[in-house]
Amino acid sequence: MAKISDLLLERRTIRKYSGKPVDDVLLRDLLKGGCRTSTTGNMQVYSIIITRDGAKKRELAPFHFNQKMVTEAPVVLTFCADFNRFNKWCKERNAEPGYDNFLSFFTAAIDALLVAQTVCIAAEAKGLGICYLGTTTYMAHKIIETLKLPKGVVPVTTVTLGWPDEKPEQVDRLPLESIIHYEVYQDYNDMDINMYYSEKENREDSRQFVKENSKETLAQVFTDVRYKKDDSVHFSKILLQVLKDQGFMNQ
Repeated sequence: MAKISDLLLERRTIRKYSGKPVDDVLLRDLLKGGCRTSTTGNMQVYSIIITRDGAKKRELAPFHFNQKMVTEAPVVLTFCADFNRFNKWCKERNAEPGYDNFLSFFTAAIDALLVAQTVCIAAEAKGLGICYLGTTTYMAHKIIETLKLPKGVVPVTTVTLGWPDEKPEQVDRLPLESIIHYEVYQDYNDMDINMYYSEKENREDSRQFVKENSKETLAQVFTDVRYKKDDSVHFSKILLQVLKDQGFMNQ
């Protein structure tokens, strides 16, 4: 059996899945293992919505910008920050919860993401493929409606899960030296930036992105096309409103 470290170094994001279903017992084992993840104060302030039904996946698809894997993957998992369950437990036990603030949301979001990553690692160790969907926070208000999430619950990420029907090339990663800092943060100078991003910029696919988008640099593809300021501001406003509506902005 391959070492976890080897699996991580070889991992790929999978967007195409075979028609083979994911067994219920296997899925339950993956989720059970994921729920052993460390969480803040052992509160487990997260929930996982399992979507298998084709109609429900089609309903979710527009809120993930109609990415094909949402409807084609046998399983879609929506990981949510969830203080609803914990708040109800507190009230049932004559304890008054004070978790209607941004810090509590952030705590629950961290818990949910830790669990999501643990589930993904466990799934990949079994030969399954996964894909994270960053669209979840962009369209959180619509996902809340579709999945009938009550106050105190906010979706923070979605993962598609299934048996791979492709083996894509690995995406690039910055060198480890650009990520780690010893003892204190060491800020980057121009030479560092040029050195650390040179490999990424000189990849053939990166050069193609620049050409296709009629830009001068790869950085411009990110700032002007992929993740524009106007879009970030727009979706930030939506998410802040979601947090208010779901009861996490009382501070």
